[in-house]
Amino acid sequence: MTDRFTFTLSATDGKARQGRIDTPRGTIRTPAFMPVGTAGTVKAMMPESVAATGADILLGNTYHLMLRPTAERIDRLGGLHKFMNWSKPILTDSGGFQVMSLAGLRKLTENGVTFKSHIDGSRHELTPERSMEIQRLLGSDIVMCFDECPALPATDEAVRQSMELSMRWAERSRDAFGDRPGHALFGIQQGGVTQDLRAQSAEALRAIGFDGYAIGGLAVGEGQEAMFAVLDYAPDLLPADKPRYLMGVGKPDDIVGAVKRGVDMMDCVLPSRSGRTGQAFTRHGVVNIKNARHADDPRPLDESCSCPACTGYSRAYLHHVFRAGEMISGMLLTWHNIQYYQDIMAEMRDAIAQGTFADWEAGFHAGRAAGDIAPL
Repeated sequence: MTDRFTFTLSATDGKARQGRIDTPRGTIRTPAFMPVGTAGTVKAMMPESVAATGADILLGNTYHLMLRPTAERIDRLGGLHKFMNWSKPILTDSGGFQVMSLAGLRKLTENGVTFKSHIDGSRHELTPERSMEIQRLLGSDIVMCFDECPALPATDEAVRQSMELSMRWAERSRDAFGDRPGHALFGIQQGGVTQDLRAQSAEALRAIGFDGYAIGGLAVGEGQEAMFAVLDYAPDLLPADKPRYLMGVGKPDDIVGAVKRGVDMMDCVLPSRSGRTGQAFTRHGVVNIKNARHADDPRPLDESCSCPACTGYSRAYLHHVFRAGEMISGMLLTWHNIQYYQDIMAEMRDAIAQGTFADWEAGFHAGRAAGDIAPL
């Protein structure tokens, strides 16, 4: 066990990278997918169940936790790890993305953002300094600097102004974070889909100096083709000896494409949200368990999966409990989806280490192109 935050790059295959992040709370194997525990829980999952899928780290949400139950209360109760019964590392986002989505409920200034709570309408202010304070109270292992993330499409001038503001906030975040051994602060690259702006952002972040670097401002409406076009160059602008984190991504093929382009960490609500709405990700593609074709199907969702949904229950049962509105439906499908995501991360780590990533990627896409298992 280390008392510091360190990143070790162990293998590369093309641009794909395999390594590890060591923290006082444990090791994060990269490339890593972080399940999202927005309000101190991965919805429909027990912490032990999330760990059983192979997850090394969770993501918590500054915006939601500062509103309810408040960071101060969590701090008094021993910090977020104790509060939610998760002993492994936690990354917290800065709150910037959620505040961006409040549109008519926020006011942006050089100092920060004032906004109304979506819960009770109460007024709050979030600044780089306040974001660092909240994440310190939560006890985050990896802290994200406070940024402003414009929705796309946007004009080049709007993206430039937003990026430059985010870089000024990044420097204030660095100053406010201070010296916290064993904890890490990540900077966030912005710049939309414009390469020159991405390069300027990366240069500013490198000059400030961070423990890791995120690629922000993607998966906000630009589409996969445009996102991959940015990822063809954006990770290369960031230091090779630090972890690279693509925020808020995504679907399985988004994740594979990001790893192929040099990304080390990702997060997304999709596996849990989809599980609650009857969608399961499998090596054959997406299964919509609500469809009538599954009502008499005795087979598992995915015969190669080790999760409880696949080893203990049929598609027919999963179809029944979803249609009946039973809570176990969301529990089982979410467990399966997170297991699937963790399985493909483990497979990619192995393939990169063995120098067979291109073959693995081809097999991944071929399996999904073949479609779901034929009905009985």
